[in-house]
Amino acid sequence: MQAADAAAGASGAAGGSEGPGRRGAPAAAGVPPVAPAQRTSEEGGDPASAAKRPRSRAHVFALSVPFPSSWEAEIARGSLAPDAEPHRGAVGKELTVSGSDLAVHWRADDSRLLRISIVNFLDQLSLVIRTMQRFGPPVSR
Repeated sequence: MQAADAAAGASGAAGGSEGPGRRGAPAAAGVPPVAPAQRTSEEGGDPASAAKRPRSRAHVFALSVPFPSSWEAEIARGSLAPDAEPHRGAVGKELTVSGSDLAVHWRADDSRLLRISIVNFLDQLSLVIRTMQRFGPPVSR
């Protein structure tokens, strides 16, 4: 343990203010350095270089959430489906139930909007699951 602490202290002292992820920081053994991201014309970069790039493809994300029963998966879908996407034209979301799994598929052109949609969905899903656990399993009709 002391050797690890000493090594960490030595690398911190030798590196100065340059740590992992900072420019000029030494790369880990066997890991090539990563070039900084290029800016697009929308971000204030060179518009000519942005025009040369091919059009970005749609980003797709799929999630499968298992439930104890198909009935609980349907309840979750029914609770989550009414939440419309704030950016309807930019992000598409589809909820389906297969057996006892709730499947969610997203498609978006903008990765930032896709991330926001997924995070919001996970927040709502967490609330639905906690509520279902609190009230117990559904009763048969």
